[in-house]
Amino acid sequence: MKLYISFDLEGISGIVDWEQCTGSSFEYLQGIELTLAEINAAIDGAVSAGVAEVVVNDAHSKMRNLNPAGLHHRASYITGAHKPHYMMEGLDSSFDLIFFLGYHGAISGEPSTLSHTYNPSIFTEVRLNGVEVGESGINALVALGYGVPIALISGDQPTKEQAQWLIPDIEAVVVKESITRFAALNLHPETARELLYAGAERATSSLAHHGLPTIELPATLTMSFLTADMAEVASWVRGVDRTGLREAQITSQDPIELYERFVGVSYITRQSGGR
Repeated sequence: MKLYISFDLEGISGIVDWEQCTGSSFEYLQGIELTLAEINAAIDGAVSAGVAEVVVNDAHSKMRNLNPAGLHHRASYITGAHKPHYMMEGLDSSFDLIFFLGYHGAISGEPSTLSHTYNPSIFTEVRLNGVEVGESGINALVALGYGVPIALISGDQPTKEQAQWLIPDIEAVVVKESITRFAALNLHPETARELLYAGAERATSSLAHHGLPTIELPATLTMSFLTADMAEVASWVRGVDRTGLREAQITSQDPIELYERFVGVSYITRQSGGR
């Protein structure tokens, strides 16, 4: 079996502040250490259940967060920015299952530690077919396009609930309880790793029971922006229509095309006051 992992940092147990997610401070190094350990625990669980090949895509910030020497020896590592498929770079139909590790809730949803939706300086809400989604829902478009089930997600409770709307049978590992956007009750790192190992093992062993994301096609992504300028700039991307003062919309029969256009919006709107 072949496993694809897309990982983020904000949903890792023990991480509650941006200083742990970016930069070169001690806190960031601590955050990376916690993240690497959770990834390796999930890989161990998957390997114990029969996975032979693993590809790990760094989907956080500048997307070069891990020391490759510390990554599980079964895994190859996609790193670096400006990837055409961003958080889902490297996925194709040759994979058997997908894990979303260290994910977080949508910026417009229930309190979730360090919640955002791709870029917190740009998007205030994203809806897929009229339902609010976070990064798991947006990224599920690529999984659907390639026909690969998302078998596991880890993070907090809102992250679990938002994923289950599209993927009812997903294995969800809750490693912390968010109190506010900048506070959480975190499981001890060793406990989180034990749960991830067991969850990954179950998700892999029960692969036949995991279906594709339940996204009706053609699908529509509706994006709400911080400013009107951002909505205007978004409309410069082919296939994106401005539908309000601070809103734009993308509709497509092809879920991968839909995602690619969203990535284009995410990149170009950084120039209109974002980051």
